[in-house]
Amino acid sequence: MWLAIKEGIFAALQYLHDLTGDYGVAIILLTVCIRALMVPLTVKQTRSMYELQRIQPKIKQLQKKYKNDKEKLQEETLKFYQENKVNPLGGCLPLLLQMPIFIALYQVLGGTETRPGLFLQYVAALPEAAQAAATRFWIILPDLTATPMSIWNDDGLLSVIPYALLVVLFGLSIWLPQMLMPGESQQKQVGMIMAFFMLYIGWISPAGVLVYWVTSSLLGIVQQQVQMKFLAQREGATT
Repeated sequence: MWLAIKEGIFAALQYLHDLTGDYGVAIILLTVCIRALMVPLTVKQTRSMYELQRIQPKIKQLQKKYKNDKEKLQEETLKFYQENKVNPLGGCLPLLLQMPIFIALYQVLGGTETRPGLFLQYVAALPEAAQAAATRFWIILPDLTATPMSIWNDDGLLSVIPYALLVVLFGLSIWLPQMLMPGESQQKQVGMIMAFFMLYIGWISPAGVLVYWVTSSLLGIVQQQVQMKFLAQREGATT
């Protein structure tokens, strides 16, 4: 099953590369296709986020009222969620569904000398003169299969700059959605800590994986903000 997922992603990349001639562009188009398939879930996710934002004043009232009774606070909060048909975990599903794709793409584009990913196996079979061109993303990234850490170790500061910028964008793509979500400052602090941790993950991930995640997050943020404004306008029109 897992091998089939990786082979499916690799086949999609090959098809999109045949259309565009660039694996970086192919990754971006693959990301757009995946986000399009997830629209029903992300729409539901954003609606849950909006409802959470809408009921935050009431939640704060409950927290103030039962601040000395944690058990009663949990009971009343759960009851309030049920009465308002709000799922506080509704925003997690799209992220969880993306993680297998992230890991599979990591394994397709990355790997080791003894266990190279499907894309590395494909590149290794190409003539040596064609290998560099196959892994280049336009003039931005010389090698989509390289990690920022490996570029730093092998080529130094100047070469790692575009990869380091991609890692920063990767961290921001984790942090910004957390900041835009309704919730307590403590939850946002957890999101910030997670974003810093993900900077390390980005540092050791193939650049192509970072291109996927940053593109996906950007599309998600745009969709989220447009839908939130639409929901707010619709509520204003009906009140």
